[in-house]
Amino acid sequence: MEINNNQLLRFTTAGSVDDGKSTLIGRLLYDSKSIFEDQLDSITATSAKKGHDGIDMALFTDGLRDEREQGITIDVAYRYFTTPKRKFIIADTPGHIQYTRNMVTGASTANAAVILIDARHGVIEQTKRHSFIASLLNIPHLIVCINKMDLVDYSEEVYNKIIGQFEEFSSKLLMKDVRFIPISALLGDNVVNRSKNMDWYQEGTLLSTLENLHISSDINKIDARFAVQTVLRPQNEDFRDYRGYAGRIASGIYRVGDEVAVLPSGFQSKIKSINAGEQEVQEAYAPMSISMTLEDDIDVSRGNMIVRKNNQPEMEQEFDVMLCWLSNDPAKSRAKYTIVHTSHEERALIKEVVYKMDINTFERDKTDQDLAMNDIARVKIRTTRRMMLDTYRENRNTGSIILIDENTNETVAAGMVV
Repeated sequence: MEINNNQLLRFTTAGSVDDGKSTLIGRLLYDSKSIFEDQLDSITATSAKKGHDGIDMALFTDGLRDEREQGITIDVAYRYFTTPKRKFIIADTPGHIQYTRNMVTGASTANAAVILIDARHGVIEQTKRHSFIASLLNIPHLIVCINKMDLVDYSEEVYNKIIGQFEEFSSKLLMKDVRFIPISALLGDNVVNRSKNMDWYQEGTLLSTLENLHISSDINKIDARFAVQTVLRPQNEDFRDYRGYAGRIASGIYRVGDEVAVLPSGFQSKIKSINAGEQEVQEAYAPMSISMTLEDDIDVSRGNMIVRKNNQPEMEQEFDVMLCWLSNDPAKSRAKYTIVHTSHEERALIKEVVYKMDINTFERDKTDQDLAMNDIARVKIRTTRRMMLDTYRENRNTGSIILIDENTNETVAAGMVV
């Protein structure tokens, strides 16, 4: 299958503090020639000042001054690069437990997660935690890079042992596609260029794996979901009676002539026309941004959802979500929040904490009812009006919500509909 050059792959990186994430991304950018000359000069100079023999690859990504000084990654840093085959966005997320929320934020839109394991230490608690979050966020592809192979004499035995450790605990998690690659980020083995030191490994390098991941099938093409962001009424000579509904298709395919229903009202109509930008098209699919018109003049406004007549989301006023608490302030019992789902907003309250997850042991604690920063818990939410929901496993776009504190306007939690 030929890969379309404008296809964008978002991937997140995770690993514990000294597993070499920043060095890996630096190596990926450097060896794929995605670094600007002036950037290279500045980093070469900084590396020399720090007394390094060569270039310190980690400096390419630790963009915040605090990060460079402390030698740790504390915020989600986004990096963009392009190869002849694909465009990439990297979300480099921190490894410490107190930054769980940063990892959840950075990974929420990723097609793939690159998890680093230090070959000397094997699977550790943080590996399990990062894998659990990747599984929770339903990231379709997981690439486990076993790094620092140069420090274990490029041993195939060590590599196989770590795969065994990883598979033993990951069998409890829901993961579709997991691949393993032995690498040395520092020396460049199997990152962009194939390693001469590991003839026993015959699969692709990290870059070729990322370039060839099949991601078009990750989008849900079955359930047609289109959340209206705005109603277009130009009121000019050319478009006297035009009334279009604009937004981004969350999933599925829409064609002119399709019978559709508008939720929450349930009114039915047919699609009269679809425009993608200036162009009129016969069909459109996720994740395109479009405007459509309907045959009938029915009341449609922002936050409504246009779906297929015979394939509709659940309409619920009370539902369960897996929630990651993002705020420094703990959740207040029975407090009112604004819930945002696609382009739809309602008022909501957390009715009950069903259980909290211990993300290191995967155990459920049903006794602790308090939600503090970085906690992940299953909760019951009640809203003022019915919401149009799919489960997150089936549809990442229409199965995710955020909660906003009405007083401070702060986003306090992100959740996945169970």
